[in-house]
Amino acid sequence: MTVNTKKLFAVAALSLSAVQSTFAQGGTVGIDAATSSLTSYVDPISTLILAIGAVVGLIGGIRVYIKWNSGDQDINKELMSWGGSCLFLVLVSVVIKAFFGV
Repeated sequence: MTVNTKKLFAVAALSLSAVQSTFAQGGTVGIDAATSSLTSYVDPISTLILAIGAVVGLIGGIRVYIKWNSGDQDINKELMSWGGSCLFLVLVSVVIKAFFGV
């Protein structure tokens, strides 16, 4: 390699490093954008979780009612499992809102 070729490679490398440094941004802009994006999703997700909890509650209530009317006396396990799942979904919705401060 000649001296001119080495200089050409050195200039090319310096030029590329200068271009790369102009693409870099401060991290706070990206973090703020991600935070606002996540915060905008909290209300719809919370509403969706509550709607799923309502559907699960209706299905569970119907299943417990059918078991009770068919003469099954041991419905406590079924009642506790469906009620627990509904309570869990409601609490998850509240915790998500509290976690993101909405």
